[in-house]
Amino acid sequence: MSSNQAKPPKNPGSLPSGDAHSEQIQRALRQTATTRDEVTPPPVAPRHKVWLGGYLLMLLGLAVVYYLFRLQFFGFAEQYLPLLRRMTLGAMAVVLVLGLAKAIEAYAIGRAQEAVTRYNLERVLRLAVYLLLAVIVISVLFANWYAAAASLGLISLVLGFALQTPITSLIGWVYILAREPYRVGDRIRIGEATGDVIDVDYLDTTLWEVGGEYISTDHPSGRLVKFPNANVLSTAVYNYSWPVFPYIWNEITFQVAYDSDLEFVDRVMRETVEEALGEAMIERVRTFREILAQTPVDQVEVNERPSVLFRVSSNTWVEATVRYVIEPKRAGSVKTRLIVEMLHRLNAEPGRVRFPKADNR
Repeated sequence: MSSNQAKPPKNPGSLPSGDAHSEQIQRALRQTATTRDEVTPPPVAPRHKVWLGGYLLMLLGLAVVYYLFRLQFFGFAEQYLPLLRRMTLGAMAVVLVLGLAKAIEAYAIGRAQEAVTRYNLERVLRLAVYLLLAVIVISVLFANWYAAAASLGLISLVLGFALQTPITSLIGWVYILAREPYRVGDRIRIGEATGDVIDVDYLDTTLWEVGGEYISTDHPSGRLVKFPNANVLSTAVYNYSWPVFPYIWNEITFQVAYDSDLEFVDRVMRETVEEALGEAMIERVRTFREILAQTPVDQVEVNERPSVLFRVSSNTWVEATVRYVIEPKRAGSVKTRLIVEMLHRLNAEPGRVRFPKADNR
């Protein structure tokens, strides 16, 4: 779907245990949870070394030019020497900033273990570089720092009134990085939009839409949804990909007659789900209970295995609902397979299970 999308775990049912697991839960409850594997950081790419060497040569060359200007080597341009020296210093500062940024990207950000962490740090570094370059340019254009500060203050005042929404979105971007209501690769719902986060820019977030007005399942619709980051400051965000417990409860409901063998229906629905999910659901529910135990919320009754609930329907039938835990991105495909298998088993016993037919509902 996207190169930035988070990869699913190799074994959805496997979970960390012991002290490492408790530490993960604590970090998740502080909204800074991440799951890291102990791996050797990748080596620095050769292209980064080439860039760093190029910046170093440029800096040395500019230093030589500045030294010649100081010696007034270029006598024919004496009246322009102050401006030329200032411009040379500004160019040296620009090269130095770009070189430091490339070094940070190569030796720090590029060796981070998580793709999402690298993505966020690169965006922060890029914004810091833009701000530093803007300060350098203003310093070169204005020899007087007081005039530069006054001009910058006036420009900021004008832009503050004219660009309130973009500035609020930029604050929202900082909030997303700091509090992590969602990250690249997460499946979220915000407002009327549901999808997988594929990009978090300075001003807006891009979703690969799931569902939507043209399809009824949790399948990608093929559309992209963009919304300003300012929305996270005023709209509830539903995240289906919480790092420690990236699962949701899902249900399948059938309508059966009152005189059906409800014990048989219960057994068929539970066994079908258990065969499909194996022991993974038990581990997931145990994780959920451990998370609840770390919060002030009273522990609710949660079954470790699939459970079947019966409810009397208003149209004289009984609703049989099986509830289970599943990864949100697999919910649609798993539900389809379970429905087909359950109907196959239930229809194989017409004397024990009766379904609504025609208008008899």
